[in-house]
Amino acid sequence: MAAELPDRSHVVVIGGGVIGTSVAYHLTKLGLTDVLLLEQGQLSSGTTWHAAGLVGQLRASESATRLVQYSTQLYAELESETGLSAGYKQCGGVTVARTEDRMIQLRRTAANAAAFNMECELLTPEQALEHYPVMRVDDLVGAIWLPADGKANPTDLTSALAKGARMRGTRVVERTRVTGILTRDGRVSGVKTDKGDVEAEIVVNCAGQWAKQVGAMAGVNVPLHSAEHFYVVTEHIDGVHPDLPILRDPDGYTYFKEEVGGLVIGGFEPEAKPWVSPDDIPYPFEFQLLEEDWDHFEVLMNSALLRIPALEVTGIKKFYNGPESFTPDNQFLLGEAPELGNFFVGAGFNSVGIATAGGAGRALAEWIVNGAPTSDLTGVDIRRFAPFNGNNRWLHDRVAEVLGLHYEVPWPNREMKTARPFRRSPVHHLLEAANANFGSRMGWERANFFAPAGVEPAIEYTWGKPNWLAWSAAEQINTRTAVTVFDQTSFSKYLMVGPDAEAALQWLCTADVGVDIDKAVYTGMLNERGTYESDVTVTRIGAEEFLIVSSAATTERDKDHIRRNLPAGAHAWLVDVTSAYAVFGVMGPHSRDLLSTLTDADLSDDAFPFGTSRQISLGYATVRATRITYVGELGWELYVPTEFAVGVYEDLMSAGQEFGVGRGGYYTIESLRLEKGYRAFGRELTPSENPVEAGLLFACKLKTDIAFLGRAAVEKAKAEGPRRKLVGFRVDSPEAMLWGGELVLRDGAVAGQVTSAAWGETTGACVGLAYVRDTDNCVIDADWVKTGDYQVNVGGELYPMSVSLRPIYDPKSAKIRP
Repeated sequence: MAAELPDRSHVVVIGGGVIGTSVAYHLTKLGLTDVLLLEQGQLSSGTTWHAAGLVGQLRASESATRLVQYSTQLYAELESETGLSAGYKQCGGVTVARTEDRMIQLRRTAANAAAFNMECELLTPEQALEHYPVMRVDDLVGAIWLPADGKANPTDLTSALAKGARMRGTRVVERTRVTGILTRDGRVSGVKTDKGDVEAEIVVNCAGQWAKQVGAMAGVNVPLHSAEHFYVVTEHIDGVHPDLPILRDPDGYTYFKEEVGGLVIGGFEPEAKPWVSPDDIPYPFEFQLLEEDWDHFEVLMNSALLRIPALEVTGIKKFYNGPESFTPDNQFLLGEAPELGNFFVGAGFNSVGIATAGGAGRALAEWIVNGAPTSDLTGVDIRRFAPFNGNNRWLHDRVAEVLGLHYEVPWPNREMKTARPFRRSPVHHLLEAANANFGSRMGWERANFFAPAGVEPAIEYTWGKPNWLAWSAAEQINTRTAVTVFDQTSFSKYLMVGPDAEAALQWLCTADVGVDIDKAVYTGMLNERGTYESDVTVTRIGAEEFLIVSSAATTERDKDHIRRNLPAGAHAWLVDVTSAYAVFGVMGPHSRDLLSTLTDADLSDDAFPFGTSRQISLGYATVRATRITYVGELGWELYVPTEFAVGVYEDLMSAGQEFGVGRGGYYTIESLRLEKGYRAFGRELTPSENPVEAGLLFACKLKTDIAFLGRAAVEKAKAEGPRRKLVGFRVDSPEAMLWGGELVLRDGAVAGQVTSAAWGETTGACVGLAYVRDTDNCVIDADWVKTGDYQVNVGGELYPMSVSLRPIYDPKSAKIRP
């Protein structure tokens, strides 16, 4: 594959592993034939060559599942196109459960498969033995069978993708190291290499565990860190043959794959072994492994000996210790970097690179060609991380936990333990003193709930009703009947300023934000396809100044979306003020009474109606008070300059004693917002949903002639009618505990999935939101929704549920406007 280094290329792809070759392959397939792929060593010589090659199709989300499904289709077809086999074989997969908790997870997995229209079968231990005769099953509770699972040869796959790319014009240049990134006017303009410079309009960083180094050359944050990953290859074992399925034993942290009559035995130990700092990864490091570490591998080997008895008398041919990169949340990194135009990243694949390469390569190529994603990639979008996530010490400690998550029971509401606490609210110490349990979002430490005095505020993970439920229920009751203070400092907060600020936001927002000063408006932000990129509250605080408030997790994504989509030439600027203000939600029927003891402002409904936002005095402080709610009660959000936050919080808790003030956490907010049917970005609102499906046309200015991004697509969707609709629901039985992701049935047929669910103390059962659809993908209306008989699959048990297109709690919103 020797080739001359050109002076320029439209696209330069850095990295000749399975991801880089897939991106190059798909770019050429989409018509960009002027592509240069640079590899510092030989193709596949980095992390790719020592990958185990497992291809499991079923993932936690539908979008991730579709990526892998496409991968398997592509791998099966590559040989007919290129003449080179990807070494792909569909052999099926068996996943076993040693505990009832694991079996509940597998039942939920089977329900997900039904929702995604994939084949999956629940097995008894004896049935699992029929699929995998060389394993021990007397200690198992059950298993599942996924016939679509397969395996690929990583090196062969990379070669086939590279050849396919070359057949359509890609130039592949090996043994050429990128040493710098060229930029001009905020955009990439080429690369420096040890063999000369190359001009380029687009650069794609697929450098594997070197991707953080390459990103740093461009001032781009690529938060990943390598860890040592172990597997062994055994001698021949009787009964092991090429058609033997993949076996996963997650309770024992292990997986097994047939190879030349023996087994590849690997796994994901609970506590991983981070490798060197990302800045210190050696070069050259080509087709190399690290030293054997049998002590660290012992937990995996002991488990393997338990599952496969024949290993007691079987030799080991090879010990592999190959480093690979992991991200802070166990999801890979994809997309255009917010720091630099036309600089894209595809890296940090957390041991799923072979399975995901085909779909991820196509998704990134589509993003490059179309200028935006064409599907929901929120969970892997590089913009979910901020610059502070690139701290190497933080990454080192976090990655030690991340690798083990692959086979950890995916408990609902599971919180990371490592590298915390991280970002803290000004009143964090006061919440801690009040016995808060903290979760983490975008690095912020946030109160999940408050435990009673003298009780450890810990989460005991379970699929059933958790230990903290009674404490959250008490917070819910207090909010519905008295008044509760929530620390919501983690909100993302931005200012849009300038003479064209209103015009810019009218283009970006679905709702009409051309309102009077001191008015707040709830609105979506869409893409050209008319689907959601964010949902925010916009408050006009001046003639040329607007406050934008969004969710904690979307700071970098929001800023990037807004800046990229500002009208050309607009004199409007976005300023991130997230850390400048604490936010306290004061919510409940006595919220007005509490605040009135601390302010002279008239908070009556006539003087301060819903949607009003004003600067008021509060104790000794001056704050912005916005009358709005995310819990369905009378309430205000207080935007407090950080230096005044402690004093304001202390005043609220002190003055609130006579009104029964309590503290509330985010688990309570979740329950209350779902009883009220309020949507959340990332769950009900994603780049896969539009306002018609989400029931949010009221937040779209379609009755005006004001243009907004995505308007044409929304009008088209409205005219065509929705093929799915978001509904609220209440489970008829108080026994069921839902967490989100459960399968919904209508008249016994698959109808959709729960997007969010929680215990609703006011309604006395679990409540939530779900998208429902007809099995024939027909247009549906309110009558169709109302006439169905609904059930929800909760860990294999079916429970009747009542659905509604109106809020379950206070459908006329009388509680909000007393």
